[in-house]
Amino acid sequence: MRSSKLKQFGLVMTGMVAGIMISLNFSANADRSAPLPLPVDELRAYADVFNAIKQGYVEPVEDKKLITDSISGMLSGLDPHSAYLDAEAFKDLQVGTQGEFGGLGIEVGMEDGFVKVISPIEDTPAFRAGVLAGDLIVKLDDTPVKGMSLNDAVKRMRGKPRTDIILTIMRKGQSQPIVIKLTREVIKVQSVKSKVVEPGYAYLRIAQFQENTAASVVEHLAKLGAQGPVQGLVLDLRNDPGGLLHGAVGVSAAFLPEETLVVSTDGRTEDAKREYRAIQADYLRGTRDDFLRRLPAYARDVPMVVLVNAGSASASEIVAGALQDHKRARVIGTQTFGKGSVQTILPLNNNTAIKLTTARYYTPSGRSIQAKGIAPDIVVEETANGSGRRVREADLLGHLENDKGAVEAAKAAAGKADGAPAEETAAETARFELAGDNDHQLKQAIRLLKGEDIAHAAPAVEAEAAGGQAAAAGAAQPAAAKQ
Repeated sequence: MRSSKLKQFGLVMTGMVAGIMISLNFSANADRSAPLPLPVDELRAYADVFNAIKQGYVEPVEDKKLITDSISGMLSGLDPHSAYLDAEAFKDLQVGTQGEFGGLGIEVGMEDGFVKVISPIEDTPAFRAGVLAGDLIVKLDDTPVKGMSLNDAVKRMRGKPRTDIILTIMRKGQSQPIVIKLTREVIKVQSVKSKVVEPGYAYLRIAQFQENTAASVVEHLAKLGAQGPVQGLVLDLRNDPGGLLHGAVGVSAAFLPEETLVVSTDGRTEDAKREYRAIQADYLRGTRDDFLRRLPAYARDVPMVVLVNAGSASASEIVAGALQDHKRARVIGTQTFGKGSVQTILPLNNNTAIKLTTARYYTPSGRSIQAKGIAPDIVVEETANGSGRRVREADLLGHLENDKGAVEAAKAAAGKADGAPAEETAAETARFELAGDNDHQLKQAIRLLKGEDIAHAAPAVEAEAAGGQAAAAGAAQPAAAKQ
């Protein structure tokens, strides 16, 4: 009798899941002539598992939770950047692109079931408390992280300003866990900063590509020009986790001739195959005012250096690659993170969404930097003593492969050819303020602009790999989970 009921329930579930899949399949293929066939056997297996949990799990489980967790697992199993966004996470994503959100100020990902710090955001509780890239968060207050989804962990770390949370962290080289108490704040990320380093030489930093980043860059360039003639400009993209694609196109357009190719994308669908150029249609949204009309004249031909490291990811790699390919700027620093994939946010009808990897992107010369990164024209380590080993795309489990060459050579270049982390150096935990008095890379950038010799520099090397090239530029640092 029980077996008969289970079988009947399983058939009902198979029909229900098939109905859901048909609905999703119809939506996904609405503009295509022939829908894809449904995997009936696999759907039946799914229904059997669903049925077994509903009937026999030690505690009752809501249908909504099972289905939501199924969707989340389905997406997270694709690659490190595809994800299911519940209503709260979707709202946080939308708010985050405006440059303000609540929390601790950490860019995070998942590794082996733990939350891994990709990069602390400058001037936030996490940054000030000494949280480092590569730290593994193993406990939030008294709750172990193992088994949590990334969304659940992020929810626990976020909260009302002036409330506390205790992070228990495992750090490479430390035998005992590190316990850090943090007080949540409203995190406001100032996208663009600038200053005159010395007469004639200006510094422009982009911390993240937000909705108004490109327009803000134009404003800062105008202010820098108003302080005197600019003979050389340093564009700092270090530790920039990326952000909005049109922001990267807009920033590139500020330094390149009109209609110049900035980046191209290629995926399975026709709308994923695109070229983005330095034109209004590609860097403006809607009917907004064209901020490039206020661009100071010097911006298009001033000698430039772009600073990068392995924290330069996604949109920042697009800008660095475009300026490098068009010989508009010299790129110096260390090899970038290597996130060469495009995520599309697809809203669902219940205020949730999915973030789905839909394409790879390519620099103007056709290079794919996925799991490889941008090799700088000149390698300059982060400190005079070298650079520490940091997280890169090729280190992330399940990362998308590079379709224009073997990834193993890129791993070898980053110090991880055999899957073992590179030996840690003293520079791993070294703290220095970007654009501060002890910023070794910035000092070398200014020297390069002046035509002087650069200390602790070496030409970037390209290592041949099967089917393409893999950068062999040296040390690495983190990139961010945000897109």
